[in-house]
Amino acid sequence: MKAQDYPVGQPPQHQDRQPGIEAQLTPKPIYDRPDFFGSGKLKDKVAIITGGDSGIGKAVAIAFAKQGAKVAISYLNEQQDAEDTRRKIVEMGRQCELYPGDIGSEAYARELVEKVVAEFGQLDILVNNAAEQHPKESIEDITEEQLEQTFRTNVFAQFYLVKAALPHLAPGSSIINTTSVTAYAGSAGLLDYAASKGAIVAFTRSLSQNLAEKQIRVNAVAPGPIWTPLIPSTFDAEKVAEFGTDTPLGRAGQPVEVAPSYVFLASDDSTYMTGQVLHPNGGEIVNG
Repeated sequence: MKAQDYPVGQPPQHQDRQPGIEAQLTPKPIYDRPDFFGSGKLKDKVAIITGGDSGIGKAVAIAFAKQGAKVAISYLNEQQDAEDTRRKIVEMGRQCELYPGDIGSEAYARELVEKVVAEFGQLDILVNNAAEQHPKESIEDITEEQLEQTFRTNVFAQFYLVKAALPHLAPGSSIINTTSVTAYAGSAGLLDYAASKGAIVAFTRSLSQNLAEKQIRVNAVAPGPIWTPLIPSTFDAEKVAEFGTDTPLGRAGQPVEVAPSYVFLASDDSTYMTGQVLHPNGGEIVNG
């Protein structure tokens, strides 16, 4: 698809639960380019992708599979979406296994990695992608419970998963963290979310230095507004209708437009990059 083929705007809609269900979205997000077949950049690699059932994680899982990777998808409880992702990957002739659970639990993070290594025999790529967000107009409205939950899912989970994965990552392995444009531009209505994404930037830069001697690369991707199930499960119908229209490109991005950044950072195309952040954000200049 060409840029002009992607949809501009989406009708008002809302979902009452997070992380949101892909099957209820209108229009459906675009996760794949049928005209792109891959070139073996990730042949025989094994990747864990959190939040891989839908949204950016789903597009990354499909893109990795097209490049020859075997994929383990972690998700909370969106079974239908996860099964659809797995079906698409299996149809390519690639292995994909599903692992439901709460990444905010260190015990689950250890269990996830142990199960993946037992199933696939190795681990080469860790994509820390899953996140949650809960808009509030004032800092006074952010409860202790919300603050802790946001950081547990968005930040603590990345620590837990890296700790669990590290003994299995060989030199040349790649860790990719999903941060956000809000880490750089801020967000008045997503204070705790933006703060958690800023923490991920610092974590990425610091971990890259910590693991450089082991030759394990650590980078991040900071997407702008991307059309995923998280959006209508976060905002009211009116804001959903306007989502992405304030970018220089005038529209929300599609998950398929973000996935190549992850492929690049996971592959040998980026062997001299660590501690860096890529910015598929529709044209917002963040100087980060």
